[in-house]
Amino acid sequence: MARKYFGTDGIRGLTNKSPMTAAMAMQVGMAAGAHFRRGDHRHRVVIGKDTRLSGYMLENAMVAGFTSVGMDVVLVGPMPTPAVAMLTHEMRADLGVMISASHNPYQDNGIKLFGPDGYKLSDADELAIEALIDGEVPLAAAEEIGRARRVEDARGRYIHAAKLTFPPGLTLDGLKIVVDCANGAAYQVAPSALWELGAEVIAIGVTPNGKNINDGVGSTAPQLLCETVVASGAHIGIALDGDADRLIVVDETGKVIDGDQLMATIASGWARAGRLQQGGLVATVMSNLGLERHLATQGIKLVRTSVGDRYVLEAMRAQGYNVGGEQSGHIILADYATTGDGLVAALQILAELVRAGVPASELLHRFDPLPQLLKNVRFSGGKPLEAESVKAVIAEAEAELVGKGRLVIRPSGTEPVIRVMAEGDDLAQVERVVDRICDAVRVAAA
Repeated sequence: MARKYFGTDGIRGLTNKSPMTAAMAMQVGMAAGAHFRRGDHRHRVVIGKDTRLSGYMLENAMVAGFTSVGMDVVLVGPMPTPAVAMLTHEMRADLGVMISASHNPYQDNGIKLFGPDGYKLSDADELAIEALIDGEVPLAAAEEIGRARRVEDARGRYIHAAKLTFPPGLTLDGLKIVVDCANGAAYQVAPSALWELGAEVIAIGVTPNGKNINDGVGSTAPQLLCETVVASGAHIGIALDGDADRLIVVDETGKVIDGDQLMATIASGWARAGRLQQGGLVATVMSNLGLERHLATQGIKLVRTSVGDRYVLEAMRAQGYNVGGEQSGHIILADYATTGDGLVAALQILAELVRAGVPASELLHRFDPLPQLLKNVRFSGGKPLEAESVKAVIAEAEAELVGKGRLVIRPSGTEPVIRVMAEGDDLAQVERVVDRICDAVRVAAA
C-alpha cells in the first residue's frame, strides 16, 4: 500500500504548507503516541531538532500532540539525528522524533520517527500511524495527560558515546582539523568531540540563526571548507549536513572526497582488522563502479540496493553487514549506530589517518572513479519505460556496456522524471548511451 504522508525518510515539505504545518505535527504526535502506547507503564518520547526557525513551532505542536494522548516528552534541543536515535534507545523511550529536513534549506522541515530500538520505523508502523492521522485518535483522560521536560545532559551523552567509537590508545594530538557543521544540529557537539580527542579544531558553520542552515556551508556546499582547509594548513576538513547524518571530507589540498572513497577507506581498514562482517559492504546503485572494482581487488563484496539510506540499512540488517552507505556521504556503521552518523564516520576516517601517518590525499584516494553521467527526462504522463521502443534501446545499451560499465534507469519517487545514469571506462561511450536512452524516453512520452 502506498504511503500518503511518509516518504523514504519521514515526512518532509515546505513549512506552513501541507503536510508540514503545526496542525499536522500535532496530529502526527497524537497518532504516533497512540500507536506506541503499549502496556501500562508511563510512556516516553524523545524529541530533538536541528536549528531551523520552524523547529520551535513544530516542536511545540508535537509536544501538544504527544501529551494529549498520555505520553511524557523529553526535549533535547538541537541534536544530530543519530543522537536522537541513540537517546531513544538509551533512555528506554517508546518513540523518538527528529525534526529536520536534513540538507534542505531552512524553509523546509521534516519529521523522522524512531522506534524504541533506535531504528527508523517499519512500513507497517508508518501505515498504522497514517491511518490514525486520518482517523480519530482517543485522547487521554485528564489525569493521564503527559508532561514535558528538557534535559541538559543530552549533548554530553552523545559526545561521550561518539568518543567511545574512536579506537582506544589513539588520539588526535597534532592534527589540525576544520569541521563544518552547516549551521545545523552538530554545531556544538562535533567541535567539542574532536577537541576533547586532542585535535586542534577550526570550526565553521557554527553560528546558526534559524535561517542559515546549509546556506553556503555543510556537506552540500563544501567550497568554504575547501578554502579554509588550504588557507589554514589543516590536515583534513570534515563537513556535516544540517542534521549531521551525512559526511563529506576534504583533504589537505582542498579536494572533496565523497562517500564512496570514505566507505572504501573504512571497509579496507576494518577488513584488515578482522572487523568487516560478511566480508563486504552495502551501497546503492548510484555508487561508482570504481568502488566495486577496487573492493573486488581486496576480496571485499559490494551489495547494491535502491537509492536511500533506508534501503541500505534494511539490507545490512537482513544480511548481517556492519558497513554501508551512499555516495552522498550517508555512512552507516552498525557496530555503533542505528542510522547514518557523520561524526562517528569521521572518527573512523581520522583513526585510519592517524594509523597510516600519511597525508589525507594519499590515504583517501582509493580508486579513480569511472566517468559517470546522470540525466533526467521529465514527462507529462504514462509509463514511457514500458514502451517496447525504450526497452529495445536499453537492451542495446546494456549489451554495449557489458564488461565496460553499467546502466541504472529509474523513475523518480517524487516527481514525473526518469533518471538515466550510465558509467564506464569510455566517457564518450557513456554520453552516447545516456543520450540515446533519453531520446527514446522523450519520444515514447510524447
